[in-house]
Amino acid sequence: MNVMKTIAAAALFSVAGAAAQAADLASEWATIKAPDMPALQKVTADPKTTALLVMDFMKTSCTEQTRPRCAASVAPVKKLLDEARAKGVTIIYTVAGTDASMANFLPELASKPGEPILAARADKFLNPDLEKTLKEKGIKTVIPVGTAANGAVLYTATGAAYRNYDVLLPIDGLSGSSAFSEQITVWQLVNGPGLADRVKLTKTDMISF
Repeated sequence: MNVMKTIAAAALFSVAGAAAQAADLASEWATIKAPDMPALQKVTADPKTTALLVMDFMKTSCTEQTRPRCAASVAPVKKLLDEARAKGVTIIYTVAGTDASMANFLPELASKPGEPILAARADKFLNPDLEKTLKEKGIKTVIPVGTAANGAVLYTATGAAYRNYDVLLPIDGLSGSSAFSEQITVWQLVNGPGLADRVKLTKTDMISF
């Protein structure tokens, strides 16, 4: 009987300790100050070996009403897309959601004939056709733009870096449901293990071909 009481007491102590630790963490997190914004870099990409990944700008999820931060990113992405096309950069599209087709993509960012369109969830490398296409075209650098920041952009950029592609990350070409989701995406991509040497932080108007 004493053994049972001892076990019960130990269990209660463990639960109490875990609760106290969680409370301490919550208090600590509440005091965290956001790190300084990393420096942005002007970059020049080789059109022959660069791919622009245009990800998931779907009509239903990228509007002023549903996701205004996505809507705000459309203009700079359109400008970058036009410049990339003019220079012969490889353009690859991805679609997502229950309406995953180019018919449901934002018309101002829609694909042109011959530009691949792939369906995949957050990490676009889950569709093996992405890496196959990049290898066939001799791509060495990718520029991921899209929504959501902490979904398609984060996981696809990470996947690219881990596959030894250089990543040019324009901060005005990614959008999240909040500024925080964009911030943590950028922080992770420039600080995560094995990522810092591959990822360069930039803006759409700081990229030239």
